[in-house]
Amino acid sequence: MPEQSNDYRVAVFGAGGVGKSSLVLRFVKGTFRESYIPTVEDTYRQVISCDKSVCTLQITDTTGSHQFPAMQRLSISKGHAFILVYSITSRQSLEELKPIYEQICEIKGDVDGIPIMLVGNKCDESPSREVESGEAEALARRWKCAFMETSAKLNHNVKELFQELLNLEKRRTVSLQIDGKKSKQQKRKEKLKGKCVLM
Repeated sequence: MPEQSNDYRVAVFGAGGVGKSSLVLRFVKGTFRESYIPTVEDTYRQVISCDKSVCTLQITDTTGSHQFPAMQRLSISKGHAFILVYSITSRQSLEELKPIYEQICEIKGDVDGIPIMLVGNKCDESPSREVESGEAEALARRWKCAFMETSAKLNHNVKELFQELLNLEKRRTVSLQIDGKKSKQQKRKEKLKGKCVLM
């Protein structure tokens, strides 16, 4: 399928097993699978609104292994926005995001104005928590990115994650909503932010 110039490309990064595919599949298809199937690279598409016309939200679900550095670099260079996922049950998975963030900075130059979300997934597994939310929030502040905890399993904050990511886009107006119908809450948010809305 040829690349559309008006595609809005989001790349999802993180260590193996943190739930990148689960978050993407929950958002795009509304499904969750218990079994773990390692990803090499998958791309999912969702129609969204962009500057008052329709465009495609293209989500690249990347590999959690370090075997494909060229693919990782390509995903960064072509990406408009980034989701960095770790598991709240694994401190190591948070540590593994640091070189990825550094690579985004290196390839993109200035990350000011680039939507980046730091995401602590598996918040349904709180008893096994290794990373406190306050610690991740502090890292997000240092990285000048937004932070959210999610559970793909319970569908907690999944749509909100993608909405918040689009809200961070300042160079154009991107929105998950294309049918023109807006809830009171969305209208209120629009007045406050004046930018992006989820469908």
